[in-house]
Amino acid sequence: MSHYDYVVSREISKTDPPFASLIMSAMRKADDANLEMLAGCWPEIWEELKVRYNAPGGYLPEEHSEAPED
Repeated sequence: MSHYDYVVSREISKTDPPFASLIMSAMRKADDANLEMLAGCWPEIWEELKVRYNAPGGYLPEEHSEAPED
């Protein structure tokens, strides 16, 4: 890690994102080895990310009634 990584982590924390959002974001950026580690630690988040990634607009079928109209 670097000082830059630390500074960026402070900036990200200012917006107070949910923990699961941070893990999903890390999974999106991870190389194969780190993705395996993250998915092993948080398998439920990994499964949801995979499902949402392939769902239109990231909405699950039961959430379509909540989707904003285009």
